[in-house]
Amino acid sequence: MSSRLDDELSRLVSAGVLRQYQADSIRDAADAEIDAALADPGRPHPSAGPAEPAEPAKRKTPPVAVHTNALVEVLGYVGGALLLGAVALLTLANWGEMGRAARISTGATAAVVLLGVAVVLALLGRRAQLSAALASLGCCVAGFATFVAIEGEAGRVAGVVVALALAAGGLWWLKESSLLVATFGILAVGVLVITSDVLTPDAGSAANSAGIAGTGFIIVAFVFAMLGLVRDQVTSWSLAGAAMFSSSICWLVQERGEIMALAVGTAGPAALLVAYGRTRRSAYAVVGCAILLVIWPLSLYQLTDNLAGVAIGLVVASGVLLLAVLMLSRRRSNE
Repeated sequence: MSSRLDDELSRLVSAGVLRQYQADSIRDAADAEIDAALADPGRPHPSAGPAEPAEPAKRKTPPVAVHTNALVEVLGYVGGALLLGAVALLTLANWGEMGRAARISTGATAAVVLLGVAVVLALLGRRAQLSAALASLGCCVAGFATFVAIEGEAGRVAGVVVALALAAGGLWWLKESSLLVATFGILAVGVLVITSDVLTPDAGSAANSAGIAGTGFIIVAFVFAMLGLVRDQVTSWSLAGAAMFSSSICWLVQERGEIMALAVGTAGPAALLVAYGRTRRSAYAVVGCAILLVIWPLSLYQLTDNLAGVAIGLVVASGVLLLAVLMLSRRRSNE
């Protein structure tokens, strides 16, 4: 496969035009075509076929159809957002007056509508992105409805389990990035719920339980690192970086957790920057640099309790990074 095709596919994935699995499929098809051509030199090239002049006319989509599809997509997003907003407003405004049955029915109805429309669209095989977006909202609403139905600590844990199970099923079926984002949000809530309701003793302090939450977010980062091997890699690994950032924030709250916060807040961005160097996906560089710019100053300030110490630490870090850039540039020029 030519590097030009690989670069173009990478650019389209970064721009959001293609999904990672779609780009991989195109690469596999190109590799298969090249292998077949090498195995059979006399095999005619696809472009030499007699139907080539008529092909552009067959693939051309009328502008009206394109505008109609876009309008339907927009209407679907707006409809789902309005339904979710209506449920939120109704619940917030009347929570005190609503009985338990009304609360359960409100959340359950919204969840059934959102998930039902998502399933119908998926079965019809159309508008996969819209179907996944509605499914993402439906998973979260279903988790909320479960929490309202059961109540208490058990309700919070059950709500996370239900929402996560629905999101995992939707991710396996639809393979869309919006469900990755929903899964990340549900796991983040799950870490906080398990930390506060299950693993933290009643007499424990918030500062001490922050370290437990920090460890939970490291596990979430590992989960998304693995998901990146089978699903949208850019989104999965960027969310893994976000999980490492969340872990660093938790360690900053933990008593004497500054060193751990600095280590976690450096390891995550370092992995993202290495991935950027290998794949040239700009999302990795943006997320990695953003984490470093937040975690390093905060951690250094808590360690030194002095702005001068923060400045010295940042100068040292900057020197190390610039030296690495010079060494890598020299190595590349020698190659």
